[in-house]
Amino acid sequence: MVPGKARREPTGKVASQLRKGVLEYCVLALLRDGPRYGVEILDELAAVSVMTTSQGTIYPLLSRLRREELVDTELRDSATGAARRYYTLTASGRAALAEFSESWPFFRDGVDHFLTPLDGGSA
Repeated sequence: MVPGKARREPTGKVASQLRKGVLEYCVLALLRDGPRYGVEILDELAAVSVMTTSQGTIYPLLSRLRREELVDTELRDSATGAARRYYTLTASGRAALAEFSESWPFFRDGVDHFLTPLDGGSA
């Protein structure tokens, strides 16, 4: 952060496009430490406000990840109501997450390169 400049959380079209680009990898990362069900994933994403999304986005994404065999599912009984579908990272999902994790710093640094003014002035 530049001293004296307040950071403002991204909103609108830019934030939406950035979120779309990384959401599946954030979901895979959330599953890295163990199974989670859909609402739990939504809540974890919402803990980082820029990653907040809706059920209408997350469930189709989870279905696609399942079709691509990056996650597996199982139904488990719930003490508070209907059974819940839990999502678990597969070996292919772990490999996809590892590939993203290796690529992300280079991508982030590349974008930062273009966003940094050449003359040291403000963008």
